[in-house]
Amino acid sequence: MSGGDGLPSEQELLSRSALAVFRLNGQFLGVAEELARPSGLTAAWWQVLGAVQVEPLPVAGIARAMGITRQSVQRIADLLVERGLAEYVENPAHRRAKLLRVTDAGRDAVARIGPPHAEFAARLAGELGAEGFAETVRVLERLSGALDAVARSSPSGGVGADL
Repeated sequence: MSGGDGLPSEQELLSRSALAVFRLNGQFLGVAEELARPSGLTAAWWQVLGAVQVEPLPVAGIARAMGITRQSVQRIADLLVERGLAEYVENPAHRRAKLLRVTDAGRDAVARIGPPHAEFAARLAGELGAEGFAETVRVLERLSGALDAVARSSPSGGVGADL
């Protein structure tokens, strides 16, 4: 249903954007699985290893950055440690919350994804154009920031509480 000005209603735009992002998420997960598989990783393992490539992080910090539950990251982190792709190290800021650090084997596995990842990025950029690709990223980041702002402005930190 459209508003009086012929544009889609705000509710319709919210629904359409959510459905597009859900579809996009599925597409990205499929691509990530395909890219990660030859390195012996899954998309989820790659995502967690990617989060600790620069510096070790606590599981809760990884979960916050990724927008998923701590328990999900904990299960993946434990599997990565079991397979020698990551390790737990002491956290000087918190005695009980150890840091997850990528090992050389984990770093090598992620590095093997680099060439096919770069090739796929180039193909996608070819479809969108360099400016279109950059604008797409800006719009997605803006939408994510707006969702965070709306959640923060709600008394319960979620949706519907202040309706």
